[in-house]
Amino acid sequence: MQQAWTLPWLAALLLGLMGLMGLPAHGSDFQHHRYEDMVRAMFAVQSECPYITRIYSIGRSVEGRHLYVLELSDNPGIHETLEPEFKYVGNMHGNEVLGRELLIKLGQFLCEEYRAGNQRIMRLIHDTRIHILPSMNPDGYEVAARQGPEFNGYLVGRGNSREIDLNRNFPDLNALMYYYEKTSGRNHHLPLPDNWEQQVEPETMAVIKWMQNYNFILSANLHGGAVVANYPFDKSRDPRIRGRTTYAATPDDKIFRKLARTYSYAHSWMHKGWNCGDFFDEGITNGASWYSLSKGMQDFNYLYTNCFEITLELSCDKFPPASALPREWLGNREALVSYLEQVHHGIKGMVYDENSNPVGNAEISVAGVNHDVTTGVDGDYFRLLLPGTYTVTASAPGYVPSTSTVTVGPAEAIQLHFYLKPAPKQNLKVKPHNGKKNLSSPKSPLKLGPR
Repeated sequence: MQQAWTLPWLAALLLGLMGLMGLPAHGSDFQHHRYEDMVRAMFAVQSECPYITRIYSIGRSVEGRHLYVLELSDNPGIHETLEPEFKYVGNMHGNEVLGRELLIKLGQFLCEEYRAGNQRIMRLIHDTRIHILPSMNPDGYEVAARQGPEFNGYLVGRGNSREIDLNRNFPDLNALMYYYEKTSGRNHHLPLPDNWEQQVEPETMAVIKWMQNYNFILSANLHGGAVVANYPFDKSRDPRIRGRTTYAATPDDKIFRKLARTYSYAHSWMHKGWNCGDFFDEGITNGASWYSLSKGMQDFNYLYTNCFEITLELSCDKFPPASALPREWLGNREALVSYLEQVHHGIKGMVYDENSNPVGNAEISVAGVNHDVTTGVDGDYFRLLLPGTYTVTASAPGYVPSTSTVTVGPAEAIQLHFYLKPAPKQNLKVKPHNGKKNLSSPKSPLKLGPR
């Protein structure tokens, strides 16, 4: 991967060379982007790489600003079976701006490197559908930007225009999950409260609808104020006790630790642990072990969808000056790409019926891991797993479950397909009752938890 040159005269020379090569010079500019600037930068990427990009809006903020997403794929706008969906989300807290700038730059970088023939980036775009939301909170950003880097405080612009913290605004599924853990209830895709749409902000609503429309597999949420890779669960299982923190592991704790370490060690200094006056071993932390957080986005991803999300705290300064952006980009560039590549590990495959028709919403269970995933509408599934040997079962209503053993290596995902046979029909018995005939079927055991 090409190295950025930092001396002014070298940078000028590089810009000239980029112009000769037909690459966009805007990609080497580092600046803070107000909303209109951000939109222009995103559409400039689409103009430079029209065949591998698409821009779409997932909704609007309270003040009516579009929440624009930049998609990069060899077939933009189309889900290709067995091609995983990945997302990056930035600027959830309006005054934490580095993630916003890094994601704008990442879109430019991927476009430039694809055009330059970088084989690693070309393969990534051909094999992955990448979605980049630079700003989830454009209204809060505008409030923070009016203060500027020199005067920005800890809270000004953090929430949306109604001063609601969007990372405390998702439906609380943790409490339901922790109850189900004790009662052997459902372990994935938990139901939303009946009135959830009245409880969330427009920006949160847009992101939830986004999750419903795309089968995301891996994600990261970019924040600021510390330097650490934070992984679920964010909410503690234990009641809050002042001054006490408790580790809240998911059933996929080892995978989440690996994902967090992937970013931390690919980052130039996160893995060293000492940053911003705090120490995090290996530059990673369990969310609840740091401090308990309720109604956060990363836990919601894991409990409501197939998506594994971590939260990346990327800078001590929530609103670093523009002069710091080149260093921050170089510190994060490899980490952003390496983390994205993790979506291609574990197993993936198709679930078919007896006529080779894809089965959507089939459940994929891994023995020993109490968290299932489901197939998408096209019948494909993706299950992140560490290297090892696993017993995997596919099941769906009306079919006989199918089980296979698979060995996962450290390289790309192993393909494992399932073919489900229809379940035998139960015989209906006719029993007289008060002189009338009554149809009844054999009793089945009560299943805990809603479907």
